[in-house]
Amino acid sequence: MPKFIIEREIPGAGDLTKEDLTGISQKSCSILKDMGPQIQWVHSYVTEDKVYCVYNAPDEKTIMDHAEAGGFPANKITQVRNMIDPTTAES
Repeated sequence: MPKFIIEREIPGAGDLTKEDLTGISQKSCSILKDMGPQIQWVHSYVTEDKVYCVYNAPDEKTIMDHAEAGGFPANKITQVRNMIDPTTAES
């Protein structure tokens, strides 16, 4: 299944409390459960004013459907074409 990086512009994201993040996560998971197994949230990185999410999904439209259902911004969606890490240097 294709992997996507979603950039969400959320001013003050780095100041969100544990409770805020818990609520946002619960809302997202609830929507994902209703959408079925074709979309999966892998994890997210919270920075000062943005959240970068990694999702597995069949296409960009499915990502947008999730964002719209949750009221989450999806300012930029980029499909991952390949992955590398330190073990890539060992080939």
